[in-house]
Amino acid sequence: MSTSTMSLKLLIDSKHSKVVFAEAGKDFVDFLLNLLALPLGTVIQLLTKSAMTGCVANLYGSLEKLDESYLQPNQNKDSLLKPTVAAQVTHPNFLLPDTNRKPEDKKLYYCSRHPGSVSHTRNSVCSRCSSDGYGSSYHLDQEVKFAVTKDSTSTNTPPSDQGGYVKGLVTYTVTDDLSVSPMSMVSVVGLLNKFNIKDFGVLKEKVVEFGIDEGIELLKASLFSKDALTAVFLVKDRDGAPVSN
Repeated sequence: MSTSTMSLKLLIDSKHSKVVFAEAGKDFVDFLLNLLALPLGTVIQLLTKSAMTGCVANLYGSLEKLDESYLQPNQNKDSLLKPTVAAQVTHPNFLLPDTNRKPEDKKLYYCSRHPGSVSHTRNSVCSRCSSDGYGSSYHLDQEVKFAVTKDSTSTNTPPSDQGGYVKGLVTYTVTDDLSVSPMSMVSVVGLLNKFNIKDFGVLKEKVVEFGIDEGIELLKASLFSKDALTAVFLVKDRDGAPVSN
């Protein structure tokens, strides 16, 4: 797990204790865009079922309890409960725990007479051999060797020293509802007009640190709130603590 952090500069409406926008660099914008690549099963893992509203947590729990004998032979529960996340999402700069399963977690075994029949249990009787009249003389005892494949993005994506999704050397505006755009004077004035801020004296700057704990909180807030940045960084301020520079 990465212990990295990044800094964000928030512009806050101190009168209403609300984030107007964050002045962010490439690293934070890449984090936000990476959220779009998370499978639903991984989101539930990170937030825990108790934090989920609606029915999806019940669906997740039902699959956890379902015996694997009810699944198709080529399926397993972990592919949905603990899906593999793309490599760029588990990069240290992503600032969320790595939920990827290790490749050695499970092995598959096949029958030398019927290679298409596989099982997670070594030396189990081959059902196809039994139905062909060979009784229990053939077993699934040959380990499946998985081919090593290259990440498709490595050959189809132009090389970049920076990685991620967006270009660096640009400052981005991230609003409270996580809308992202390149920062400009026009966009800033537009946001101030949108929130009807005429007294610049109510605006305060605040630099905050963003790490794994904040990453989890922002993932949750992005699903349940229209004021995600305020929910993560200004909850204490709304409870009575003053907003400071």
